[in-house]
Amino acid sequence: MSVSVAVIGAGWAGLAAAVEAVRAGHAVTLCEMAERPGGRAREVDHEGFALDNGQHILIGAYAQTLRLMREVGVDAETVLLRTPLRLSEPDGRGLHLPSGPPLLAFARGVWRREGWRIGERIALLRAAGGWALRGFRCDAALTVAELTRTLPAAIRRDLVEPLCVAALNTPAGEASAAVFLRVLHDALFSGPGSADLLLPRASLGDLFPAPALAWLGARGVALRLSTRVQAIERAGDGWLVDDERFDAVVLATPPGEAARLSAAINPAWSARAAALRYEPIVTVYLQAGDTRLPEPMLALPQAPAQFVFDRGQLGGPPGLLAFVISGAQPWVDAGREATLAATLAQARAALGTLLRGELRPVQLITEKRATFRCVPGLQRPPLHIAPRLVAAGDHVAGPYPATLEGAVRSAIEAVAAISG
Repeated sequence: MSVSVAVIGAGWAGLAAAVEAVRAGHAVTLCEMAERPGGRAREVDHEGFALDNGQHILIGAYAQTLRLMREVGVDAETVLLRTPLRLSEPDGRGLHLPSGPPLLAFARGVWRREGWRIGERIALLRAAGGWALRGFRCDAALTVAELTRTLPAAIRRDLVEPLCVAALNTPAGEASAAVFLRVLHDALFSGPGSADLLLPRASLGDLFPAPALAWLGARGVALRLSTRVQAIERAGDGWLVDDERFDAVVLATPPGEAARLSAAINPAWSARAAALRYEPIVTVYLQAGDTRLPEPMLALPQAPAQFVFDRGQLGGPPGLLAFVISGAQPWVDAGREATLAATLAQARAALGTLLRGELRPVQLITEKRATFRCVPGLQRPPLHIAPRLVAAGDHVAGPYPATLEGAVRSAIEAVAAISG
């Protein structure tokens, strides 16, 4: 049955919800308070050229995100660089998974990883086997540090801690082991190609938000950018959104905004959304002459950044390097100058002779509410707020941490809920 739907928010969740609602035959109005779509995965302008507000990695297991990209006309093979999972350090060492069946690929990658002793490799394989036998489930109260405390220090330092902070944006000592295991299962062991890295070689705007907005506009969707919704109120069996009636509403805003709009409708839901706590991500862009790194993405062994991306190999200007600091609250507290100085020192120490030209700071971008803190036992707000009023976003209750795929899947479930 076709209904009128207001989608509030044009981040990845809101755009995905609008596309799914149109595909379901609904009449859609899309409202977004910002001037451009994309939410926290967007472009920002700097000195005449566009930078991404952060580096987002997709993986082969992001099936729904890839499906919707194709739906709006994006050629994923063109805009994404697909490679088998490689967590290479500047010296070439790292975990490199070959193609093939997931379990075998993981075992081969671990066994061939240089720098780990045989006993360390066996310990990791034994632990992974145990997680698999238990269905990648554990006590919901465990942290990642507690889950992996018996692993050798080298494994925790080189693999567990970087993967944890990259996937959950929460330090291992505070991160949910249950969510971490779910990510490991879906990313590394769910099927051929699931662990493949998909590195954007187009801007985040061109990856999905801009094509989605064009696709929606071509299908008659009412697009209202730079429009902040002031109130949602019950109207019979439907809803008033700033005095305009709709049969259903998908609330795809950040949690704080969703809490404001839902406070009078469902105070308990609003309180749960408002109670979420956040972890920042800092991206430091440095220009390094005509530097070309051995690979588009390298893992870094020292602090503050865990990874560096060679934007010149990913559709950006040659020599532009993006250093990503996840779990960045200590560096936000230290301040911009200290963070920039530490990143410059890290770049010189870690990359050394790989650098070609003088390092020059370009931009430091702090996303203070990049993701919710993914801690054990976290009570995230559920999908349903009230009849035909549902939530979408990476913060909505589900099995994944704050990822693009989590946002997209929540949107699909939201539209299914109002269409039933």
